[in-house]
Amino acid sequence: MMLARDLRPEIRWLAGGFLLTLCSAFGQTYFIAIFAGHLKAELAMSDGQFGSLYTIGTLASAALLTWAGKFADRFPIRWLGAGMLAGLAVTALAMAAVASPWMLVFVLFGLRFFGQGMLTHVAMTAMGRWFNRKRGRAVSIAGLGFPVSEAVLPMIAVTLIGLIGWRMSWVAASVALLVVAIPVLIALLWWERIPTAGPAVPNSHGEVDPIRREWTRGEVLGSPLFYALMPGVLAPAFIMTGIFFNQVPLVAVKGWDLSWFAASFPVLAGVNILSALAAGWMVDRFGARRLLPAFLLPLGAAACVLAYAADPYILPVAMALIGLTAGSASTIQGALWAELYGTEHLGAIRAVAMAGIVFASALSPGLIGVLMDAGVALETQLLALGLYCLAAAIWMRLLTSRLDRLAAG
Repeated sequence: MMLARDLRPEIRWLAGGFLLTLCSAFGQTYFIAIFAGHLKAELAMSDGQFGSLYTIGTLASAALLTWAGKFADRFPIRWLGAGMLAGLAVTALAMAAVASPWMLVFVLFGLRFFGQGMLTHVAMTAMGRWFNRKRGRAVSIAGLGFPVSEAVLPMIAVTLIGLIGWRMSWVAASVALLVVAIPVLIALLWWERIPTAGPAVPNSHGEVDPIRREWTRGEVLGSPLFYALMPGVLAPAFIMTGIFFNQVPLVAVKGWDLSWFAASFPVLAGVNILSALAAGWMVDRFGARRLLPAFLLPLGAAACVLAYAADPYILPVAMALIGLTAGSASTIQGALWAELYGTEHLGAIRAVAMAGIVFASALSPGLIGVLMDAGVALETQLLALGLYCLAAAIWMRLLTSRLDRLAAG
């Protein structure tokens, strides 16, 4: 109740961020994968061809994001967000009319760029810039659009495909974006929010620094510490995409029913929400950088559980562990860059990190598939990913003192 009262005056801006992350679902892997069978059948593509086109489209979107991300520093969020929603709506309409593989690669590029890339980037940049002392909670609430869309939209999509067909389902998505999402976003964000003053959290000595350095993107790219963070920052996107993209081979190896895997997603979504809200409170209290050593550990445990598990009833446990990392990762990464580098050039800085995350999500399915083709068992890869999470967590802990000095300005 205290949390609700504290954030009640900010509800319109939080709702705008939530709407953007919710609509990003149309460009996320789990949503596009629902239509993979229809696309491969109608366009006469193999699994490898579809996967290759998906990787090409995703990598191209990551490359463009590094340039386009700086627009979040230059344009009002309401108009930039509306423009990205409009681009996503046009791309969804193009998906409804896709007639060849070469056209599909451009459509996939648009869905990944406008959806997974820019809508997520714009939402989290806005929360990082608009909120200071409440940044962690603001990011966590805006980020609830991710688990809510995961829990609701796949079911809606499957229902629509059965009722009106897969092409008209994309037409319906386009209409919803144009008629509902864009007007609502503009109405919610009509007044630009003025950020709260002062630092988000105390420095490493428990003191408040009234003035801190505002980094440019060039300065960040010239700092070795930024690259030192990447092993931890990029891991969730790589590992979770790899697990979800390869869910069919995983259940085949284990002898499980695919429907049981799908039935475990509500567990993931529920834990994701709780984890995000808890992480938001902890970010505001301790700082995002202090949580970096811990947030990968549940994901590492989940990978090890999936590697060794024989009983399908262990799946909800693995999904809950993934949800712990998924929720905390979106909150921590949403607040981290503003905490370390300031907010003046936040859009340009976040764009580089976001492009890396998109790249990691594109690399994972192909790399895991190549290793499986080479005879490396999926369970062995999962165990290696679990051990990687432990190593990355230790590495993040070793960086803590340097991150404290950086956050102190």
